Amino acid sequence: MRLKRKIIKTAAALLSAAFLGLYGTAGYYSARLPDVITADRAEDIKIAGFPELSCCTDTEAAIPAAQTCSDTERVTLSLFGAIPVKNVEVHREEAPVFAVGGRPFGIKLLMEGVMVTGLGDIETAEGGCICPAREAGIQKGDVIRRADGVELTSNDQLQELISSSCGKVIELSAERDGESFTAYLQPVMSGRSGGWKGGMWVRDSIAGIGTMTFFDKETGSFVGLGHPICDSDTGGIVPVHSGEAVPVDITEVKRGARGLPGELRGAFSKSGSFGILDRNKSSGIYGHLSPEALATISESCEEFTMARRQEVGTGAAEIYATVDGETPERYSAEIVSVDYGSVGTSKNMVIRITDERLLERTGGIVQGMSGSPVIQNGKLAGAVTHVFVADPTQGYGIFAENMAEGMK
Repeated sequence: MRLKRKIIKTAAALLSAAFLGLYGTAGYYSARLPDVITADRAEDIKIAGFPELSCCTDTEAAIPAAQTCSDTERVTLSLFGAIPVKNVEVHREEAPVFAVGGRPFGIKLLMEGVMVTGLGDIETAEGGCICPAREAGIQKGDVIRRADGVELTSNDQLQELISSSCGKVIELSAERDGESFTAYLQPVMSGRSGGWKGGMWVRDSIAGIGTMTFFDKETGSFVGLGHPICDSDTGGIVPVHSGEAVPVDITEVKRGARGLPGELRGAFSKSGSFGILDRNKSSGIYGHLSPEALATISESCEEFTMARRQEVGTGAAEIYATVDGETPERYSAEIVSVDYGSVGTSKNMVIRITDERLLERTGGIVQGMSGSPVIQNGKLAGAVTHVFVADPTQGYGIFAENMAEGMK
């Protein structure tokens, strides 16, 4: 009898542990999965990285038609078809087809206003030191849109307003972390130069090299980089007033090494232009190709259906990159890990370069390769966005789906 009770207790404990383990695993999956998925059909949803998950329509969690469109429903993802993991909202939408880029382009941006990149004290005629900008509440990273009601378009314009102020207070309309505020700048006379100073350094433009990821052959809309263009001094996203994408010829590669990121270097075209740049978002830099550039680039580009995030999995892949001249080449790579639940970030997956040609030439991922398209299973999966400084053979990538959202 005692042996029988002992066996029953042991069995119950084992079953309890098994159920706790299963539900603990379900909790892990729930945290790793997105809240919203887009797919052609809800019943076809499979999470590439989690083949043990399956889905069924969640009739009890149906969404009222009066609140959402008819192309939205809910499904329940379950573990081995038995243990519910998460209810996910599904948007039914056909996957778009894009032409992949992989070619480098020069980035010329004029900011919307001027960005404060630093503050400094001014030595007055009396021998004291003061920073008018700091006294007015201005901080590094602030974007000044207007001065005394005048829209700012250049550093020189603000400098001229300050130097001709004769010490009169200047009303500044600025922005910090998306919030607008007003500051009142009291210029001071410099004891060294004899002119009126504001005690701040500002920037009105930025330039660099990136890689075009994909474009729409019908509209000419394109996206590159896969991450925002940020100011090197402040780290803030550069607000775009206007910009231009120009052809660039890669002339040199600074090879990456452990602890030292590499870099693509090239010469901007002095006459040609790909088109305009009009948006700088967390998912990349966006613009429109000119009719001439669209016709020329389209001739040599391949088209791919875009992979939804749930279709991207670990395993073999390819990237399109240009490390010499203007023509992109295919290189073998591997998607090491995928974070399906990551939202609002350009770090959705980890990519490793496996192609010996690229490793020999660049050491792996280098600056300027941001935006290089990632192809997996015949679909456009995403783009390279960052390099790991400690290991340049690896870096982060963004889902193509996240980049495409910014084109709408």
